[in-house]
Amino acid sequence: MDTTTEKAFAKLNLSLDVGAKRPDGYHEMTTVCQTVDFCDELTLTLRRGGESSVSVNLPYLPCDRRNIALKAAALFFEHIGESAFSVHIDILKHIPVCAGLGGGSADAAAVLRALNSLTKSGLTPAALETLSEALGSDVPFCVRGGTALSTGRGEILTPLPPLKPCSITLCKPRFSVSTPTLFARLDKARLRFRPDTEGLITAIKAGDLPGCARRIFNIFEEILPSGRDQVDIIKSVLLEYGALGAAMSGTGSAVFGVFEAPDAAKAASDSLSHLYREVFLTAPQPRIEE
Repeated sequence: MDTTTEKAFAKLNLSLDVGAKRPDGYHEMTTVCQTVDFCDELTLTLRRGGESSVSVNLPYLPCDRRNIALKAAALFFEHIGESAFSVHIDILKHIPVCAGLGGGSADAAAVLRALNSLTKSGLTPAALETLSEALGSDVPFCVRGGTALSTGRGEILTPLPPLKPCSITLCKPRFSVSTPTLFARLDKARLRFRPDTEGLITAIKAGDLPGCARRIFNIFEEILPSGRDQVDIIKSVLLEYGALGAAMSGTGSAVFGVFEAPDAAKAASDSLSHLYREVFLTAPQPRIEE
């Protein structure tokens, strides 16, 4: 039996805009995504015969076919036409669940990368990205991560230069957000503001971290069904301690702040830790190259 370990890096949405609903039921997305070095850890053991299985350190997460990591394994084996193999996936979760940080998508992407290595299948990262489209909108980005513009329903990726080095404080409040509920509210809402995506991309290309941070924006913050006060409180603390910009990630409810000074990020983290249980210090993670 061959065993390998793989890290599954969390994803932040530096900006997030949503367009019209598509014929396939998804919405048009325009988002600048960034992976960070905060991650789940997966251990995969390739086996001959039997059925694939998964174990997770959090008892409330499913360990059956509902688990996206197990779906990723089944998809990979089907794609390479290999029925003799199975895999056991052990997931050590660190990324908060239902937080807008792409934890499940990151796990699925990590499974694809790890199985590609274990089976010596030789699929390119681009091929893995295409394969992963069937698993969810965030999974293609999570295959290689880094900094990228994501459009379509999330599967059209345009790599961007790495975000200038910085420190990031991340906080998950005590509530989660239903993604279907939020999209349903979005379809009925008249939004007042939209993110300056082009300005953000220009600032990233120029290595202008303050310019990037000023353009961090998530349209979903305006239509949160509940808990918006907690998002605002966390953002206020982050900005008070010197964050250049702060926003909710994805459909929430995790909030992040971007800092130039590591000491300021640590001070913000310490302050938030008195109010919230899930507070983390992290930093941008570079793209996984071919």
